[in-house]
Amino acid sequence: MSDIWGYGPASKYTSGMDLTGYKVEATDGHVGKVDDATDQVGSAFIVVNCKPWLIGKHVMLPAGTITVVETDQETIHVNRTKDEIKNAPEYDPALHRDDANYRITLGTYYGSRGR
Repeated sequence: MSDIWGYGPASKYTSGMDLTGYKVEATDGHVGKVDDATDQVGSAFIVVNCKPWLIGKHVMLPAGTITVVETDQETIHVNRTKDEIKNAPEYDPALHRDDANYRITLGTYYGSRGR
């Protein structure tokens, strides 16, 4: 399995970029905006606020799901569909931000499709 928890070179992500507020686009449409992001080696991710689309739901997307970061458009494209994101394990920042077991579950869920 590829490194689902790292930004790929094709993503155009540069260490230290602030992705907060960027729009997130799945392969089949808009899913929300970035509320939180990290570029910690081996555990990089973004947290997407999907409010208008999925009432009150936040999702964590491993950095390896990002295909490209468009800084001029403040948009992040991911290689997952809206349904894949919608059906991902629920994310609660108070419980899951630093939870290794949650990351294993999420990595398995997103990593099962490859990159």
